[in-house]
Amino acid sequence: MTLTIPNAPGSSGYLDMFPERRMSYFGNSYILGLTVTAGIGGLLFGYDTGVISGALLYIKDDFEVVKQSSFLQETIVSMALVGAMIGAAAGGWINDYYGRKKATLFADVVFAAGAIVMAAAPDPYVLISGRLLVGLGVGVASVTAPVYIAEASPSEVRGGLVSTNVLMITGGQFLSYLVNSAFTQVPGTWRWMLGVSGVPAVIQFVLMLFMPESPRWLFMKNRKAEAIQVLARTYDISRLEDEIDHLSAAEEEEKQRKRTVGYLDVFRSKELRLAFLAGAGLQAFQQFTGINTVMYYSPTIVQMAGFHSNQLALFLSLIVAAMNAAGTVVGIYFIDHCGRKKLALSSLFGVIISLLILSVSFFKQSETSSDGGLYGWLAVLGLALYIAFFAPGMGPVPWTVNSEIYPQQYRGICGGMSATVNWISNLIVAQTFLTIAEAAGTGMTFLILAGIAVLAVIFVIVFVPETQGLTFSEVEQIWKERAYGNISGWGSSSDSNNMEGLLEQGSQS
Repeated sequence: MTLTIPNAPGSSGYLDMFPERRMSYFGNSYILGLTVTAGIGGLLFGYDTGVISGALLYIKDDFEVVKQSSFLQETIVSMALVGAMIGAAAGGWINDYYGRKKATLFADVVFAAGAIVMAAAPDPYVLISGRLLVGLGVGVASVTAPVYIAEASPSEVRGGLVSTNVLMITGGQFLSYLVNSAFTQVPGTWRWMLGVSGVPAVIQFVLMLFMPESPRWLFMKNRKAEAIQVLARTYDISRLEDEIDHLSAAEEEEKQRKRTVGYLDVFRSKELRLAFLAGAGLQAFQQFTGINTVMYYSPTIVQMAGFHSNQLALFLSLIVAAMNAAGTVVGIYFIDHCGRKKLALSSLFGVIISLLILSVSFFKQSETSSDGGLYGWLAVLGLALYIAFFAPGMGPVPWTVNSEIYPQQYRGICGGMSATVNWISNLIVAQTFLTIAEAAGTGMTFLILAGIAVLAVIFVIVFVPETQGLTFSEVEQIWKERAYGNISGWGSSSDSNNMEGLLEQGSQS
């Protein structure tokens, strides 16, 4: 779709006219430092999802009631997901009302408190409450970090910088396996594994005290002088003027719209519905294409190949986590060079092939009724290919797209809602995978996941636009054109007034 304002100040077309003003990923140490600091929230996210699998082995040794109850084991694991769903849902409102910086500080306090409660838990029920607190912190952080990074980033490197948060998630998972290994011989094993997660939260809290608020949030709250001071640390004087003009124009447009912002507005306005459908759909397909089930099933796949050593299984976990992190690094490069949509589609095609390989290997393995051999190694190949294809594309793309497709006023709310969809999907997959595998067989389960990945390809082609290198206003223009048609001469006062009337009707219908 061709945008009608390519040479507006701050637009991608404007940068094409002045390529010397483009910024590279490492071009501004201030922005990179801000990204890494905000990305510690992603590290907490990844660490918590990875550490519990190892800690649970030792929790069962300390608490006999947990060892005897699969329900308690599932609750200890899943309570963090429940907390994350609540945190993500509330996180959007916290972001829009209090700002991205305060939301991050709040998440750190809650997460650190949860880590302390878990480490000191005298019984499994207190441990579960600590897991809930940690989940709340993770949920708020999962909404805040991508939006905070996106709003502070130049459009030409926004995708790579937001994807750095995903790299921190996969890095956190890798770190969790290292910590699990380090504390296996230490008294109070699981308490150290869970309690040490509070350290990054404290570090981020301290660093965030020296970080600025999002300039776009400041501008939206009419704190323009502060916003300009933040922008001045990112852009040179000529581009700074362009960015200020761009923000002023966006602010003027927002003033013409409904002033109060509510969750129901997302479903009343056609352009917001389309944006939320694309964002939430990507988040759901990220989980329903099976990333967590494949990660969970990796020890079984190794056993199929004929290896039964626990040490080897732990080593494989480290290798899988390292591949996941390395793949995300590849995604950081390609997301701003190839685009979000192409990266997601190429990733999904590879995921489909990998899931088919896993399905065939499990089908054939069940027929031969023996471990190892050709089909065992075929399963290991399928696992490696799955991680190699998923990590660069469907890992970072949903979070990047959701950080940039919503209007300023709704970015926090919509980001929170779509993150909630991700956590709900995560919980559904976690609670149903083993049941489906037992009822239909593992081979059929992976075949079902491959079918879902085919649906994901169709969804991305139909509903997800390409946002590579576009400014936030240009992305908004895409949804307006999809919702109301491509109005030639967009930007004239008459057409602008007509569109505002349509937007008002859309908000009230």
